[in-house]
Amino acid sequence: MLDYDVYVVASVPSETNLLTTTLPQEIFPQALTLMTDVFGNYVIHKAIEVVDMDQKIKMVEELDSQIMRCVSDQNGNHVIQKCIERVPEDHIQFIITTFYDQVVTLSTHPYWCRVIQHVLEHGKPNEHSIILQELAWKIVQMSQQKFATNVVEKCLTFGDASERQLLVHEMLGTTDENEPLQATMKDQFANYVVQKVLETCSDQEREHILSRIKVHLNFFCLRVNN
Repeated sequence: MLDYDVYVVASVPSETNLLTTTLPQEIFPQALTLMTDVFGNYVIHKAIEVVDMDQKIKMVEELDSQIMRCVSDQNGNHVIQKCIERVPEDHIQFIITTFYDQVVTLSTHPYWCRVIQHVLEHGKPNEHSIILQELAWKIVQMSQQKFATNVVEKCLTFGDASERQLLVHEMLGTTDENEPLQATMKDQFANYVVQKVLETCSDQEREHILSRIKVHLNFFCLRVNN
């Protein structure tokens, strides 16, 4: 398929037979190659949007044993995201489970982090929990990392109350000095996580966090003035 052919195919109306019947027959044999091609991935995107569910599932099955190859490729990564969005969860479990022992590594990469964010947005509660458990024990470091901070914010947005409580506990630390909280407040990326915590936590937790923030801000102002 020529580079300029791709834009023609991608712009064809979704209900056209070319996309719903003819195109799948043509692209399935070379789906993996197209997924990782700078132009071909647009065709795969379009196909995932418009073909029927059986064809979507068949296309996803072509990825078996090739998940990390696709995730590691800037073009293939977008296709994995689209699969997570459009294909029923029961048929992409082999994709999701591939990420479980690589959550930290994926979360700190410029575009690998997007697949983790997509799992948090579209995945099952137990999948959220697995990701969150991997990140919670190093919440400060992850919040301070340019790309992982977005993943932490997704954890807070899509996690349940107990998961958010775990993150808040880790952020406050175990002493009155609240060293983790102080570190996140002063960091250019992590301070956005603090803001997200205040947006998503319970009223009681918010009151407690704000009281600790006030103490540390007052102390910091005294040090500056002196």
